[in-house]
This record gives sequence, C-alpha cells and structure tokens, in this order.
Amino acid sequence: MLTYLFEYLQTQFDFPGAGVFQYISFRAGMAIVTSLLVSMVIGKRIIKFLQIKQIGETVRQLGLQGEDLKKGTPTMGGIIILAAILIPTLLFARLDNVYIQMLLITTVWMGAIGFLDDYIKVFKKNKEGLRGKFKVIGQVGLGIIIGSMLYFHPDVTIKEEVQQVQQIDQELYGDNVQFTPQFTDAEKSTKTTIPFLKNNEFDYSRLITWIDEGLGGYTWLIFIPIVIFIITAVSNGANLTDGLDGLATGTSAIVATALAVLAYVSGSVIFADYLDIMYIPMSGEMVIFAAAFVGACIGFLWYNSFPAQVFMGDTGSLAIGAIIAVLAIAVRKELLIPILCGVFLIENLSVIIQVSYFKFTKKRTGEGKRIFLMSPLHHHYQKKGYHEAKIVNRFWIVSIMLAVFAIITLKLR
Repeated sequence: MLTYLFEYLQTQFDFPGAGVFQYISFRAGMAIVTSLLVSMVIGKRIIKFLQIKQIGETVRQLGLQGEDLKKGTPTMGGIIILAAILIPTLLFARLDNVYIQMLLITTVWMGAIGFLDDYIKVFKKNKEGLRGKFKVIGQVGLGIIIGSMLYFHPDVTIKEEVQQVQQIDQELYGDNVQFTPQFTDAEKSTKTTIPFLKNNEFDYSRLITWIDEGLGGYTWLIFIPIVIFIITAVSNGANLTDGLDGLATGTSAIVATALAVLAYVSGSVIFADYLDIMYIPMSGEMVIFAAAFVGACIGFLWYNSFPAQVFMGDTGSLAIGAIIAVLAIAVRKELLIPILCGVFLIENLSVIIQVSYFKFTKKRTGEGKRIFLMSPLHHHYQKKGYHEAKIVNRFWIVSIMLAVFAIITLKLR
C-alpha cells in the first residue's frame, strides 16, 4: 500500500525521497525490519493472551529430555508468524503482482487450515485435531489454485536469453565482434531449471508431447498434479520438522533467504544475463515477501528458541512449508527442493522408512522392528542423549550448507 502512495507522491508532487520505493532492495529491507518489529510488538501480547486462555501444548509422554518443561507452553503461536508476514507484505509489496497474490493466498489458506487443526486440539480437547484427510484436501485445493494460476495467468511468463552478433566499428576494433545479450519476448512456458546441467531447462510439456505433439495444450494435466505434490510434501515436511524449539523456524528462515536470492537474480535482467538463467519478469517482487517471511521467522525465534515460550503449532508449520514450496515453484527452482529443503526431506524420509520397516518386519516376523530409536529424525538424536539445543543448532548448520550449495548450483553446471 505504501508503495502506491509514494509512487503517487513521486509522480504528482516530486516528493523528496519517494522514489526510493521503486527499489526492491529498499522495500525488502523495510519488510524485514517491519516483520521483526511486528513479531516483537504483538508476540508478547499474543503469548499472554494464549496463557490467560490456557491454550497450552499437550505433550505426549515419549521419554524425551525436556518434556516436563514443555507442558503448558502456549501453542497456536503461528498467528505471530502469519501477522508478521502479511502486514509488511501489504505495506511494501505490489499487490497487483501475480506472484504476491499467490503467496498471500498460500499464507492465508494454509494458515487457516493449521489454525482449524490447532483450534480442535486446544478448544475441543481433541488430541487428533483436524482429520488427516481434510488437511490433504486443503493442500490439494491450494495446489490446484496455485498450479492453475502459474499455468493460466497471463502475467506468469519467462524470457530466455538469445545471443546476437553485432558488428563493431571497423576503424576502431578491426574484425572483432561483440556478443550482445538480448532476451526474447515474454512468453507462457512450463519450463523449469534442472540443477547441474549446462543446458539446464526442462519443459513439463515433454511429459505429454512425446505421445503426440498436439497434446501440448493439455500440459496442465501434468503440471498441476506436480504442483500439488510439491506443496503437500514440503508442507508436511515442515510440519514434521516442528518438533524441537526453534528447529522448523530457523530452518525455514535459512531456506527462505536462499529463495529470496534466487528470486532476486531471476527477476533481474542483469543477473539473469550474467548467470545465464531464464529471466522471470516481475518475480523480483517476491523478494519483499521472502524478506517479510525471514523477518517473521527470526522474530518468532525470540520467543520460540530453547526453552520455548510459545509453539507455532500447525497454524505456522503448515503455512511456512507451503510458502517455501510456492516460492520455489514460482522461481522455477522446484527441482532444487531436495537440496534446499534437505532437512525437511530427511525428516519426511525418516518417518516413511520407520513406519514402512516396522510394518514390513511385523508382517514377516510378527514383531515390528525399528531402524531409528524414534522418528522423526530429531527425536532419534534426543533418544541418543543429545541436548535439544545442540540438535537444533546442528540442523541449522546443515541447512545453511545446503542453502549455500543450492545457490552455487546457479553456476555449477
């Protein structure tokens, strides 16, 4: 909103300093500062409200360190994260930008589903919360909306770089020639980036046009289910990771920082040319949202770091996972998710492996066996006697290394 106000002041009155709002870097900086302030200001008040209402976390007795300390800790703190994301975005981002609209829809949609789950657990005293199938229906519904917007919306386009040979003044440079980088006109495309390959673009339409070239118009039948799968997987991965104080919050902040870098270079003609990547018009605006997201996560860590004063609950964890997934898909880097969200992936896999092996051995021998002492993986290390804070810090370090490596893949081909 402030962006439009200062644009008006700049255009109509040449207001001093108003022009600074045209810079993404400035608005991103303001977004992260504002999100931190919002987290600090409203966080304490929300925690007090939750304590008064006795909205505390019910902790299952799992025989883990620190369980007694967690009893009665307020949950539903994801409200703090959602507010700290939405307020700066509404203030500093361009709301007519299709990518911002998608991210706002994602935040509100998944935040509402998570809030409903927490509400049932806390107020209805139903430990199961929202039934799993309804969560999946919500995730699938969001995937259909986001996939449809990415595929059909006219503003979701790319520009690919072409090389044009230009003759230089013969008197000055002789027979030398200069390669002048140019980009094609904006075009609809379902292309994405494949890491580690030189000609690193893959078009989802190939998954159907190999049958018949005329089927290209039906690529949405492939593309939208892929979007649904990615959103569901990453959202659930973040949800599973939210088991230790600060683990999901800190990891998400690291991942979002890397995605902000990827969005910035993809939305800049200069960096897209230098890095030889596809230029995605208007995608740079997502940097403002990503900055607000990072600020919200860091601000929430003020209260969520060990020992936590509040838990985010599903209100936060489902939303932050879905946001990360949509950011990655929008910048055409979803194939980097296994690297970028490596912590989420290993948490997901640890649960899948544990459950599958237990069922397999129980069917074969009549007694279920386990690979990990407990799943998800962070609880395995708790069972081994590691302090919760040490586990969280080491997972953060791993996440930082993976995020840096994901950014390096822009040139590692």
